[in-house]
Amino acid sequence: MSDDHEKVLRAAWDSFCDELKRAGEIPFRDPVPRHVAARAAGIEALARNISLALNFNHDYADPRYPELIHYFDPVRKQGGDNTDAVYVGATINGTDTYRISGDRGTARYFAITSVQRGQTPWGGKVAQTLFDHDLKVEPDGRFELIVSPEPHPGNWLRTTPETFRVTFRQFFADWETERPMKARIDRLTGDMSPPAPIAPEKLAAQLLASAKWVNESIEFWVRMINMWKVMPNTFRSYKQLSDRAIDATPGGEPMVAYWSLPKDESLIIRVRPPVCPYWAVEFGNFWWMSMDYRYRLSNTNCHYAQLEDDGELIVVVAHEDPGLPNWLDTSGFSEGYVTYRWMLAQSCPEPQATQVKTAELFKHLPARIKRITPDGRREQLATRRRGVINRFGNL
Repeated sequence: MSDDHEKVLRAAWDSFCDELKRAGEIPFRDPVPRHVAARAAGIEALARNISLALNFNHDYADPRYPELIHYFDPVRKQGGDNTDAVYVGATINGTDTYRISGDRGTARYFAITSVQRGQTPWGGKVAQTLFDHDLKVEPDGRFELIVSPEPHPGNWLRTTPETFRVTFRQFFADWETERPMKARIDRLTGDMSPPAPIAPEKLAAQLLASAKWVNESIEFWVRMINMWKVMPNTFRSYKQLSDRAIDATPGGEPMVAYWSLPKDESLIIRVRPPVCPYWAVEFGNFWWMSMDYRYRLSNTNCHYAQLEDDGELIVVVAHEDPGLPNWLDTSGFSEGYVTYRWMLAQSCPEPQATQVKTAELFKHLPARIKRITPDGRREQLATRRRGVINRFGNL
């Protein structure tokens, strides 16, 4: 290797590390909470998202050689990831034709989007969305989808010159029985030669882009949560607060609220869910990362939630177990977000939140509210672990 190449590679690594070092200041700046759990989680978010940044900008960045990859899992997450979800996608372009084929799986909610470049680290407008009911799937679960700028017979997802990614969202209601999709993507047009060994200059650019993506994406979500922080316990959608296009989940605008709880207080959230194929309640920290859903009660949904006899959903956010089935465990954090999703629903009821002293919690709840026993709680948690393994396999 020539001295020039050595200089390029050394400089590439230095720039990568320097940019990550700058990102390391984010968890210590305002408006990040001065709480040890929040600061530690910020560093954790930066570290865990390095791998995702490298996936996007280096490992799977070339649309000529696409692969379907998992964006998030129980440890790598950001952007208000849905606790019920498997997010899968691939880097593509808007000029080639691609075929995606395999087993659709049985996730309760299933949607595919072709995403265009935009103003956020995750892109902007969506070129097209296909829902489960738009797809022809064989009785045994097999499907084939063409992704291209030109129409095709059968299942077809449209791309545009600005398209750079295709994303699959699978939301699981029953974690233990619903199966995730197993599929592959193939490019059908253009030069089919294998990828060349990477040049140092290209590697340098990709490493720097990866480090910048970590910096920009984490900082983006800090700015985002501040839009909700000014009105705590009030549920609003992203579109109500911003006119910037974002690749949000199609078919139901998430209703988000910011919460902040002292150790001696709890939050009661009440709503009557609408009739829809899938709905969920998600819960996370200041960094828009879901709580550890393997071992904590960090969500509920249309399958697991226990409704009151009159159809009302009562969720309680608390630092300690209140003995209620729909408990959201703060997991050591003092503030964060809570999200309600009503997918493909005819209405969008707004949850109502009331913050109370924990010592007086049951004064604010129906006298006959449903309870859960310690054995029931243990089984609730065991079900989550089994469900995560069913969804993601051996981690």
